Amino acid sequence: MAFKTLIFLALSTSIGAFVPSPSNVATTSTTLQAYEKSQSLPFLPRPEKLDGTMAGDVGFDPMGISEIQADLNYARWAELKHGRISMLAIIGLVTEQYVHLPGAAYANPDPFGAVQSVGTGVNMQILFWCGVIELANFNKHYDDSEPGDIGWYGPFWDSKTDEEKATLKEQEIQHCRLGMFAIVGGATQWLIFHERFLG
Repeated sequence: MAFKTLIFLALSTSIGAFVPSPSNVATTSTTLQAYEKSQSLPFLPRPEKLDGTMAGDVGFDPMGISEIQADLNYARWAELKHGRISMLAIIGLVTEQYVHLPGAAYANPDPFGAVQSVGTGVNMQILFWCGVIELANFNKHYDDSEPGDIGWYGPFWDSKTDEEKATLKEQEIQHCRLGMFAIVGGATQWLIFHERFLG
């Protein structure tokens, strides 16, 4: 019983360290009211650079990375590229686990083992074309061009209104973020539990 009391007192003391003193409550409240609140984290002020002009910007930056990032266009390029690769990767992971093409090289249900099964030639082709696309768009990362714009548009892009284009950009960045979570989850599930993504 004395041990439980000791633990309770220790926790109570620790919690007290995080409670603001009454003299600071009014100052803190006034300071926070002077800033616009983050849409994603309403208990935090909106980061200064995240003003909502970029698609998918909901003011989510709890670590303050945007404050040290000089160029948010470069950061958005990186986010879009990683997101697009992740969307392709999760499709590849699920396809590899459930669909098997003829031939021993393409029949491996292990998504990571399949990379070795197809051989060096196939992997080099993939890396070559990734490199070509990357080099063709390398300079765009540092100019004022639209982040993620590599000139690949669907047949109906020009006929869409500005509002429809903005909606599609918003949807893309949301799918990119979901794709990044999905590939991390799918890869972790396979490597740790050796279970297919869809069960």
